[in-house]
Amino acid sequence: MRTGAAAGHTGYFHEAVCYDSDDDLLAVAVPFLLGGVAAGEPTIVGLGGRTAELVRAALPAGCPVTFLPGGSVYARPAGAIRSYRGLLADHVAGGAAQIRIIGQLPVEALGVTWDWWARYESAINHAYDEFPLWSMCAYDTRVTPPEVLGDVLRTHPRTALPDGRHVPNSQYVDPVPYLSEPRSPVPDPVERTVPRADLLDPGLSEARRAVRDADRGHLPAQDVDDLIVAVSEAVANAHRHGHGPVRMRLWSGADRIVVSVTDSGAGPKDPFAGLLAAGDGSAGGLGLWIAHQSCNHVALHRHRDGFTIRLTAGNPHH
Repeated sequence: MRTGAAAGHTGYFHEAVCYDSDDDLLAVAVPFLLGGVAAGEPTIVGLGGRTAELVRAALPAGCPVTFLPGGSVYARPAGAIRSYRGLLADHVAGGAAQIRIIGQLPVEALGVTWDWWARYESAINHAYDEFPLWSMCAYDTRVTPPEVLGDVLRTHPRTALPDGRHVPNSQYVDPVPYLSEPRSPVPDPVERTVPRADLLDPGLSEARRAVRDADRGHLPAQDVDDLIVAVSEAVANAHRHGHGPVRMRLWSGADRIVVSVTDSGAGPKDPFAGLLAAGDGSAGGLGLWIAHQSCNHVALHRHRDGFTIRLTAGNPHH
């Protein structure tokens, strides 16, 4: 039986908490968590660092709330979805009628890589809807850019307020149309330089060799190997599913390698491609999902001239 604001709801009850003071966050988080404990529900905190400790200190000693390591949970969107789906499935298998989670993305996610986290916030409305989940996503308005807050309202059906109200977001957009919108990623500064490689209709071995040749030894070998696999998959997908010509460009900086693959097609038909694996409600290809698991940032851009996927190994935060 569902409890609290989610009583009577079927599926995922997804709320945003946009707060501008520690007191406002606690006014929402503490009753939410204590209500879950009182109802005997799995009650979980996925906050990082100082915020997690703030909430922990506000709870009674010995309160049976599970604290996840917030930073590692949110390393990559596709990985976060995979981890949370496993966690939710385990609790449901254990008999949970509702699971409560309050989480928060690391502040770095609110910058140049926000495009794939915006896609995450939208996609989980679908990815978690088979579970009796009530979750709150916390956003500190003191550090969250206005454009990010705009996306938060468009990807969360509801907002939880410090006065105890749970109100619908009139700006909310269902995942399929939201994820199908053209989104221009923040340009990487290295893209303003001359590409180290600029290949037209490259073969897979040529694409892989270009990445290998760009490795200056500044990145972990595993990151480079993962990028080689991701680029190979992106080029193969462009040849197989897109429309020619296929153009691959590569830039190399001191702390990252950036590769873009462009074709004149419309991009993946599945709006959840990359974020969900087949079997998790996605019809997308395995290659794009692998890229989302292994690269430090993946940007998808539908534009007037076609579709571009940009893959980053190393530091994507410029």
